[in-house]
Amino acid sequence: MSILAAFMVPHPPMIVPDVGRGSEKQILDTTKAYERVAEEVAALRPGTIILISPHSEMYADYFHISPGKGATGSFRRFRAPNVRFSETYDMELVRHICKIADTEGFPAGTLGERDASLDHGTMVPLWFLRQKYANGKIVRIGLSGLPLADHYRFGQMLSQAVEETGRRAVLIASGDLSHKLQSYGPYGFAKEGPEYDRKIMNVCGRAAFDELLAFDEAFCEKAAECGHRSFVIMAGALDGLSVKAMVLSHQDVTGVGYGICTFYPEGKDESRHFLQKYKEKMERECAKKAESGDAFVKLARASVEAWVLRKERISVPDGLPEEMLGRRAGTFVSLHRYGRLRGCIGTILPTQRNIAEEILQNAVSACSRDPRFNPVTADELSGLEISVDVLGELEPIDSPDELDVKRYGVVVSHGRKRGLLLPNLDGVDTVEDQIRIARQKGGIREEEPYRLQRFEVVRHV
Repeated sequence: MSILAAFMVPHPPMIVPDVGRGSEKQILDTTKAYERVAEEVAALRPGTIILISPHSEMYADYFHISPGKGATGSFRRFRAPNVRFSETYDMELVRHICKIADTEGFPAGTLGERDASLDHGTMVPLWFLRQKYANGKIVRIGLSGLPLADHYRFGQMLSQAVEETGRRAVLIASGDLSHKLQSYGPYGFAKEGPEYDRKIMNVCGRAAFDELLAFDEAFCEKAAECGHRSFVIMAGALDGLSVKAMVLSHQDVTGVGYGICTFYPEGKDESRHFLQKYKEKMERECAKKAESGDAFVKLARASVEAWVLRKERISVPDGLPEEMLGRRAGTFVSLHRYGRLRGCIGTILPTQRNIAEEILQNAVSACSRDPRFNPVTADELSGLEISVDVLGELEPIDSPDELDVKRYGVVVSHGRKRGLLLPNLDGVDTVEDQIRIARQKGGIREEEPYRLQRFEVVRHV
């Protein structure tokens, strides 16, 4: 049996009267829509409620599924300790999800739980649901820092597990929208905030789940959204199905967006296998870029592919431009997959005899030794975008006023500690951001004095 229905809901603690203490009246439309969702869930009589929460355990490269027989929680941290929950987990379904993930080598499971208590992203939906429907075990799932495509794939696995175990299940995608809708909101205002809310409500109102995958992640970050990955997992759980979608409400009176939509599958639809189409499109674009790339990028790709496929370090080939053979310079090799960084390693100053050798070495390191990521695998190669930055000379500067995030990279130094950030990066819009990130990369504390150097790059894509 496939998933009976899915629901996109927010999780503002203030909507619970014991927490809001009157302030919940500001979002009465959201409350009414939430009550309707609870009534619809009750009418479906699910045996299992799958809850996806941005505030459950979250890892950069792993999807956490809450383990054990169950969990408890309360709104104590929101001054309402009397609002309590005690929930039982569907252990059999959890085991089956883990089995599917293990079979596919997919990074999901029950390892790494740091806090077993239910989080507010789970408890707010439960507060409404349990008023209308006391039955049904739950499965609680967190998000990850992996690309949107991986979240969609995880949703497909959830649907597969539900079908193979014969569960009557509904899926709740918990997540607020932008937190930057009003100047008085918790994070102030950004123009991307209202734009994100308009776009996500339009997309979900049409069940246009292919468009969820196309959201630029830098745009999502600027909008300070919280639920996008939840919604993408939900979309994956409805892959290949015709879906009837309905928008119940959208409010932004607190500076945070709260959207509620319902989704009911209506049978198979071969035109709605969106992840497959997305991957095919991305792979076509990567192949086109690889074919049109210059000698710098082609050399980096050859080095990556040789290492990933054969653990082989290739030699400098014949026919390279004289600039690559006759010059020495630091280089950075950056890897992206489906729009997200997949590895980036480089050298500030030259360590090899020429640029070509520098690229060969850094390409291997980028795909296998970046401590932030697992090594690149063979099945990722077709979707991998590669760029090469050749660094100019370092120039000491006296003030941040001499920086320009689009033109100059920066090196921040304190004693032997040093952090570097390349120029013209997505999501880095101010000099202050550039210095802060470089300082953090170098392990330089905020109170420690530092000196600045700038450099220009020639970027090859």
